[in-house]
Amino acid sequence: MSKTISRSPVSQKPLRVSTPDDLEKIGAQVSVKINDREMKVPLGTTILEACQANGIHVPTLCDHPDLQMAGMCRVCVVEVEGMRTLQASCAFPITEPITINTSSPAVRRARRHVIDLLLSEHKGECYSCVRNNNCELQQLAKEYGVDHYTFGHVEEKRFDIDDSSPALIRDNDKCVLCRRCVRTCIDLQEVGVLEAVMRGDKTYISTFMDKPLAEVVCINCGQCINRCPTGALKANDPSDEIWEAIDDPNKHVVIQTAPSPRAAIGEEFGFDPGRSFTGEMNTALRRIGFDKVFDTNFTADLTIMEEGTELLNRIKGALVDKDPSVKLPQFTSCSPGWVKYIEHFYPEYLDHLSSAKSPQQMFGAILKTFYAEKAGVDPKDVVSVAVMPCAAKKFECQRPEMNDSGYQDVDYGLTSRELATMIKEAGIHLPEMPQSHFDDPFGDASGAGLIFGATGGVMEAALRTVYELTTGREVPFENLRIEATRGFEGIKQASVKLENVVDDYKFLEGAEVKFIVAHGTANAQKVMEMLKAGELNDVHFIEIMACPGGCLGGGGQPIPTSEEIRAKRAEAIYKEDESLPLRKSHENPAVNMLYDKFFTDGPCGELSHKLLHTHYTKRGKYIA
Repeated sequence: MSKTISRSPVSQKPLRVSTPDDLEKIGAQVSVKINDREMKVPLGTTILEACQANGIHVPTLCDHPDLQMAGMCRVCVVEVEGMRTLQASCAFPITEPITINTSSPAVRRARRHVIDLLLSEHKGECYSCVRNNNCELQQLAKEYGVDHYTFGHVEEKRFDIDDSSPALIRDNDKCVLCRRCVRTCIDLQEVGVLEAVMRGDKTYISTFMDKPLAEVVCINCGQCINRCPTGALKANDPSDEIWEAIDDPNKHVVIQTAPSPRAAIGEEFGFDPGRSFTGEMNTALRRIGFDKVFDTNFTADLTIMEEGTELLNRIKGALVDKDPSVKLPQFTSCSPGWVKYIEHFYPEYLDHLSSAKSPQQMFGAILKTFYAEKAGVDPKDVVSVAVMPCAAKKFECQRPEMNDSGYQDVDYGLTSRELATMIKEAGIHLPEMPQSHFDDPFGDASGAGLIFGATGGVMEAALRTVYELTTGREVPFENLRIEATRGFEGIKQASVKLENVVDDYKFLEGAEVKFIVAHGTANAQKVMEMLKAGELNDVHFIEIMACPGGCLGGGGQPIPTSEEIRAKRAEAIYKEDESLPLRKSHENPAVNMLYDKFFTDGPCGELSHKLLHTHYTKRGKYIA
């Protein structure tokens, strides 16, 4: 298998230097004195980066490790010897020896004034705010001993709350104009829904023509939420409706849990990133009152069977049948933010999307058909809840086409953060829960389904199955680790050659199946422009996830986020994968049971197309 790496702003922030000539001096070291400590730092390092690298605390607000510099808030000002005014440390590149003081009386006074000014424009309501005790402005006020409003305080609301979106809610009264949301939407995701408008004290963050979020090209990814320092942005929380359903004796409330929340929810209970709480979460969900707890990884395995069959059908249609209507490469379709992105920006390529629904939606359709019948429950009384790392899943479950069961397939999408709040509201401390398994008949799931949570995971899961089913041999990588699909590079390209294939797939003999993995819609745009330019005509399969790092970096995950945090979550997912006895989707007995008893004409058959796909494509045979 070959591997080619292409980097992008999502995976590599640019070095901050002052002039183009300095680029020739990369690697040079500059002497600097910070708070009487002498040190050397690489040329072009900002003062803030130098301080952080040497354990010197400088407060920030507009700065974020995923975003390029802004210098908006001025909270991070420092004193540079010989300069008349204080300097924003996040935007000051070190290009010559300098002496810096990060906590002089002038610096402390200036920071206090900046915080006071921010508070004067911020309508607090801290006790009822979703970010209470996890608000960066609140933390700064505490750090600098703010105990009164020096410059007054906003008492009346100035902006209407925008709750038009099923995924996000905007409250501009809590906005501190740090522009993190703007930079996230424009630079990190390259969607461009948000922008600062007006000037001076009339500045505010707006959408195009001040339209509600539901009426602009927002893809509902929620990345802006994860980087907002206050409660100006939050997810649209359905917890009250879910509690009402749990308390209704006539409702059968079931919940499915995606792989990424279990690898991150511990952060909401004080644990460092990188620890999985799968078993503890199952027990907590039952104690909350859910009637059944299911594993979304089950339908991730099902997705591999459906999407993999579709891919083989497309390849056969192109190579053997010479059908000009067959569209390759095939794109994954399990990220609703990515699906909405292609709908908005590249609708002419929608036929390249797999018709397979996401694992969340597949499960919803099965719960209100096969499961409801087996459990003896009227489908109208089944309340289907999905715990997801993603804000866009809230939008996805409300899409009008997601009702092939005869009902809304998934009733509520719940983020990792919202589930943690429900657990706490029930008086449960998650880490103290005993471990328990998922419920049958969908209690079995593979490690392949689990790694859907990380960028490249869908591709790795598909390769584990497609390679083995076409060649009769296990994919030739130690312990099934396909390293070419892993990691946080913005765009990864690789290929695998199929040799000595089984009789049913002789048309693939010697074929070099090429694939691409990308995460973050900024990288999706690069891939789509490559496709438009005719550079991907020989590529067969492309995985795209809307969020940086994939689902583990989703807009519903615990705050804060950074590449380091996302890497630790990925480590937890891969570690759990290797601990499972079942690691290939096509070997999942629960999936094979479903095909034996319900989808009897196999993957991409008539019934599976009705319930598990968004539209009909050419039907193919069962590949297992």
